[in-house]
Amino acid sequence: MERVSSDRLARLSQPMREEKARQRRSVLAALFAGREAEKQEIPARTIEAIDALPTARGDAEWECLAEALYFEARGETVEGQFAVAEVILNRVDSPAFPDTVCGVVNQGTGARYQCQFTYTCDGAAEVIHEPRAHDRVGKVARIMLDGAPRELTDGATYYHTKAVNPRWARRFDRTTTIGVHHFYTDPTRLSMR
Repeated sequence: MERVSSDRLARLSQPMREEKARQRRSVLAALFAGREAEKQEIPARTIEAIDALPTARGDAEWECLAEALYFEARGETVEGQFAVAEVILNRVDSPAFPDTVCGVVNQGTGARYQCQFTYTCDGAAEVIHEPRAHDRVGKVARIMLDGAPRELTDGATYYHTKAVNPRWARRFDRTTTIGVHHFYTDPTRLSMR
């Protein structure tokens, strides 16, 4: 059996990811066709605006995003919660990561502290003790999955809390800091031909 390098696999899967992203944009455009007023009414990124929305529901992808936001960012500002959601969705669109929200969130789960999102591999049970916070992040997840613009993190695919200084962060370009998190993207590389 021939082994395929991760770089080659990423190059091979890029056209499929681009097509999937195009289809997602097409579906969103169809949903909002003839409803320009609704398209522009993305709720303000404030607690009051989010709390005023009805309780959100969704499929497995929504559940994975809501859970990740709850365990990774529930104590963050609403803007910070949107920023963490952006990172997860930016990863879904990147050939370097799995192409589903659940795949991104659970990447590396199984080996203690070898995962992308610590709560999935720290050995602690994922129990929701704050239903109001879960309701709020569920609304943020719904808004982001429904196609809200990703304009806070400048395409970031990594983040960490300001309380730590991981070695890996030195290899990436910091795009912004929101609340208690720093956000990063892969460094720009220029090829020489």
